[in-house]
Amino acid sequence: MKPVTPVGDASSQGGTACIKGARRFDFDNDIREKNTDLPHMMPSAEFFTEEMQKLGINQDSAIVVYDYVGVYSSPRAWWMFRAMGHNQVAVLDGGLPAWKKAGLPCGEQAERESSQRGDFIAHPQAGLFFDSAQVREALTDSNFAVLDARSEGRFKGVEPEPRAGLRGGHMPNSLNLPFANVVVDGFVLPPAQLESVFSKLVKKEQKLIFSCGSGVTACIDALAAELAGYSNLSIYDGSWAEWGLPSSGLPVETN
Repeated sequence: MKPVTPVGDASSQGGTACIKGARRFDFDNDIREKNTDLPHMMPSAEFFTEEMQKLGINQDSAIVVYDYVGVYSSPRAWWMFRAMGHNQVAVLDGGLPAWKKAGLPCGEQAERESSQRGDFIAHPQAGLFFDSAQVREALTDSNFAVLDARSEGRFKGVEPEPRAGLRGGHMPNSLNLPFANVVVDGFVLPPAQLESVFSKLVKKEQKLIFSCGSGVTACIDALAAELAGYSNLSIYDGSWAEWGLPSSGLPVETN
C-alpha cells in the first residue's frame, strides 16, 4: 500500500495539534496568488509546484487533506490539488476532531517544510476554475448552473457581508446552496442525502459552477456534488470577494 501523506489544515486558522507527520497547507497566507487583493486566489502552476516540492509532496503521493474543525477549509486544498492535475487526494471526513476522538496519533505541529524535497509537478486542468467573465456567460446558459454556498441571508442581501465594502445580494439566475446544508457536525452528509439535495436544484447533465465568499466553502459544495454523483464541476475563484465589489460592474440581485 502506498504511504499516505496527511496535509494539515488548509488555512491559517488551526491550532498546534495535528495528525502525526502532517504537512502544513496554508492558503490564507502562503499557497495563493500574491499579486492580487482578492483572497485565496489560485497561484500559478510554477508557484504551486515549488511550494509542494518544499512540503515533500511527490508525483505519486497519496494525499489526505484535513482541517481543525471537521470539513470546512480542507475541500479547498482538495480542489487545488485536483486543479493542478493531482487526483490522488481525499478529504478526511470529520477532520482532526474525528481523528482525535478515534484515539489516533497526533503530533505537536504540522511541518511547514519537509527535510526531503519532493518531485511534484503541477499539470493545470482546464475548466476547474472559472473567472467572472465565464460565470457571467454561464448565468444565461441553461447548460450551466451557478450555486452559491453562502448563507441564505447573505444570498438575499439581508445579512451583511463579512468583508467590508462588498455589495449584498447574489448573481442573477444563481441558486443558493449554503454549505451548512451539506455538512453536519463536521461530517459531509451521506451520498444518498446529498443526491436528494442536489436533485431539487440542478440536473445531472448540467455543468455546475460553485461560488461563495472567497472560493473556500464553494469547494465544500463541489465535494458534496461529486459524492452525490455529479462530475462536471468548477469553482468561481474570485467568488463574491470579486463579484460583490462595487467597482466590478457585475450585476447583483436581492430578494
